[in-house]
Amino acid sequence: MTTVAGLVPHLCGALAVGGVAVAATGRRELMVRWCVWALGVPLVTAAFWLGPPGIAVLATVVGVVAVAEFGGLLQLGPVDRAVLAVAIGGLVLAAWLVPGEVFRVAAAGALAIAAVPLLSGDAEHGLRRLGAGLLGLVWLGVLAGLVSSGALGLVLFVAVSIADIVAYAAGRRLGGPRLSPLSPAKRWSGTLAGAAAGLLTLAVLSSLTWQTAVAVAVGGPLGDLLESMVKRGARAKDAGRWLPGSGGLLDRIDSLLVALAVLLVLG
Repeated sequence: MTTVAGLVPHLCGALAVGGVAVAATGRRELMVRWCVWALGVPLVTAAFWLGPPGIAVLATVVGVVAVAEFGGLLQLGPVDRAVLAVAIGGLVLAAWLVPGEVFRVAAAGALAIAAVPLLSGDAEHGLRRLGAGLLGLVWLGVLAGLVSSGALGLVLFVAVSIADIVAYAAGRRLGGPRLSPLSPAKRWSGTLAGAAAGLLTLAVLSSLTWQTAVAVAVGGPLGDLLESMVKRGARAKDAGRWLPGSGGLLDRIDSLLVALAVLLVLG
């Protein structure tokens, strides 16, 4: 199993190779995306290097931003978003400080989310708000699993990210049948190529097991489709517009969330 320190040379090498490849294409969009990666990867790596405290801070910040984007997509009010953000933050803190109480904290979060539309007497939109809040708790609450994952969480992030990039490039070049009506641009050819690249990444990083393989090859694409379904329901192209070349943060971690959920279930 690769340690965080052992991952650093691989990450530096991948960024360097990616930078050369992107420069060779001359495409501004890809250059912008590479710059975002060049800034984000060191921050994420530093958080994992610090262990559970650093990961907990990272997961909390990511969770709050993701809640803001998720709430915007599903038109949740400020109170709904605030309660969901507190619930996600509570799950992350519980995973760090009192791991044995995670399920109790999750249940308390679900009750708090349900209480908001109930106490406001929202008969017209209450069910939608409740469903959206509980979906957000389950989907984004998976971030709490990063706290105990150690270096494996960072490995999963790297493998899923590489799989996404390869799937995007290969799907456009190879074409073929569509993966799902939820995301017409995605092709089976790209998904299979991305899965192969993700598994190769796991092998290079000495983290290839049947659990991690299923998480990357199956969970990653399902996470992408889950966000596509949410965005299609909201009639939105991206979860946000603040991340150059990437839309929003949720657009970047959608595959990781479900891959991590699969790994937690199988592990």
